[in-house]
Amino acid sequence: MKVSVDIWLRGTDFATTDSIDGISRAPAAWTDDDVRMVLQGMLRAMDRQKRPGESDRDISLRGLSWIVNPYEDGGVVIAIEITMGAAVAGPFEIEKAALEGMITRVLTHCAQPPSTVH
Repeated sequence: MKVSVDIWLRGTDFATTDSIDGISRAPAAWTDDDVRMVLQGMLRAMDRQKRPGESDRDISLRGLSWIVNPYEDGGVVIAIEITMGAAVAGPFEIEKAALEGMITRVLTHCAQPPSTVH
């Protein structure tokens, strides 16, 4: 499944559209791992717009603002904002509360310190 992402970078006066590949399940069947892939894909798409032609960097799911909003034609969208700019993905046919719960779990899990100390 291709996920559409609209991206606006700070310092620009236009938005671009990109896509995230590799999500295999329909939104109503998503797991936390699928949601993690969508969020990481959104951030990666923003980074690629900011640094065209450069190699992908690691993605950290910390320090971002997010919201799930109803979409006017049905479904919901995920909107995130970081200092680099903003991205909106969707629309997705999934219950708003279910998606919010998954995003909360994913971000909470990512904020936990690693259990191994080297």
